[in-house]
Amino acid sequence: MKELGLTEADLEEFVRTNVEILFPEGEETLLIIGQQVRNRLSGRADLVALDKKGNIVLIELKRDRDDIAQRKEPFEFQAIRYAANYALIKTQQDIVRQLFAPYIERHRDEPKFQQALSSGLTASELATRILAKFLQDNQAQGTLNRDQRILLIAASFDGQTLSACAWLAKNNIDVRCIIISPMQYDQQYFFKVEQIIPPPALEKYYVEIAEPTISSIATTSLTEMQPRQVLPRMNDLLNWGLVSVGDRLYIRYYDSDSAEIIDHAYVKYQEQKMKYNDWGQKLTGWSSINIYEWTVHEPTNKTLDTLRREKLEELSQDVSVA
Repeated sequence: MKELGLTEADLEEFVRTNVEILFPEGEETLLIIGQQVRNRLSGRADLVALDKKGNIVLIELKRDRDDIAQRKEPFEFQAIRYAANYALIKTQQDIVRQLFAPYIERHRDEPKFQQALSSGLTASELATRILAKFLQDNQAQGTLNRDQRILLIAASFDGQTLSACAWLAKNNIDVRCIIISPMQYDQQYFFKVEQIIPPPALEKYYVEIAEPTISSIATTSLTEMQPRQVLPRMNDLLNWGLVSVGDRLYIRYYDSDSAEIIDHAYVKYQEQKMKYNDWGQKLTGWSSINIYEWTVHEPTNKTLDTLRREKLEELSQDVSVA
C-alpha cells in the first residue's frame, strides 16, 4: 500500500464503506456503528461494528507489517485492550448513545443518513431505528454483546502478530486476521481479501457433485477424464534428498516449536513420536491441517509443498529437454 501511495486512512475508509467484502458468500453481516472511538484514557479504536448476533466487533487496521513493527505496543495487544472497553455495553441504548449516534453525526452528510436527518430525526433517533431493524432482520435474540470479537486487517502481517493471534484463536478468543492486498490497474485500485487466521475450513474448498445428464456425459472429452495429478508424498521428498531424517520442521507462524523428521510417516515432537498430521493438529489446535502447505523445512525455509512443486517443475523441464 505504501508503494501505491495508500495510507492507513484510505484502508480504513475502504473497509468502512465496503465491510461486506471481508466475508464472502454472505458468511457475515456487520453493521458499522463507530469510527475512531476514544476511551477515557485516549485510546482510539479504528472501527466498531455489530454482528448479526448482537456482538460488538472491534476492527483494527494497519497498512502493512512495517507500520505494525513501528508501534510501541503490539498490534494484537492494542486490539485486546480496546475490545475490553466494550465489554460493559449490554443494551441498545448504550450502543446508540456511546457509539452509533456519534458515528451517524460524524457522517451525517452521507446519503443514507442525510435524508432521514433532514426530515427532522435526530442522530440518536435514527441510530435507534437502524439498530432495531438490523437486530430484527437478523433475528438477534437474548442479551446483546455477550462476546466481543476482534478483527485485524493489514496488507501484510509480521510473524509475531500472527503467532499471538493463532494462539488466541486456539484458546477460543474470536480473533481474525485478514490480509487486504492492493493492486493498481490504470487509475483504479483492486483489493484481494484473504482471511489467514483462523484458516478456512477445508470443506469450503469442496465442490459438490452435480447431477449427471446424458448430454454432459456424452460431451466429456478424453482430457477431462484423465486422472488428477497425484502430488509427491513425504517418502518421495526423502528419496529425492529434498529433506533428510533429522531435519527440523515447523508449522508456519509456530517457528519456535519445531519437530524432527523420523521417517516418511513420523516426527519427534517434545520427545514423542507422532504422525505429521497429529503433530500439526496438536500444535495449532485445528481440527484438520494440510501438512504440506503449512509445514516449513527449517534448513531451506520452504514449505514441503514448495519443495515438491519445485521438484516436479524440474522433472518436467528435464522431460521436455529430452
